[in-house]
Amino acid sequence: MNIANKLTILRIIMVPFFMLFLMLDITNPVYITLALVLFVVASLTDTLDGQIARKYNMITNFGKFMDPLADKMLTTSAFLGLMSFGRASAWAVMLILTREFIVSGIRLVAAGEGKVIAASIWGKLKTVFQMVAIIASILLLYPVFPEQTAVFVTNILIWLSAIITVISGADYVLKNLDAFRGAK
Repeated sequence: MNIANKLTILRIIMVPFFMLFLMLDITNPVYITLALVLFVVASLTDTLDGQIARKYNMITNFGKFMDPLADKMLTTSAFLGLMSFGRASAWAVMLILTREFIVSGIRLVAAGEGKVIAASIWGKLKTVFQMVAIIASILLLYPVFPEQTAVFVTNILIWLSAIITVISGADYVLKNLDAFRGAK
């Protein structure tokens, strides 16, 4: 297993620890900081594993498939945590998760035909925007921000993420309609 794939696995391993600290006590700055650090480090591994894979020609089918899943695990855990605190709209999170299931379904159908669908520019933009929105939303958990302002700003960020996510999903569906036509 190459280093890029090991970074992807590391990101997956970090998800439950991130979630643990996020869910322990959102009024405790220590737990917020630990969750934030874990999320940022996990997000950076996403960038790093892709750069390493491309630079050293370590692109694998495992990486093409698992890297997006690792991203989905990380961002989904954050969105669900924020939603459980009343910081993210259930509708926005539902749109985001629906897109993720649709794109995963397209990838599975394509994989059944021996094709691997790598992330598009819209998929990468979606991931970056989601990660930035989540980092900002975690920062807004610190008790120095007025609660109403933090909730309002977080919801705006999550809804913007949802919009970009839906656009990304539409892009995947339109570009991969042939995967459905050939499916048996």
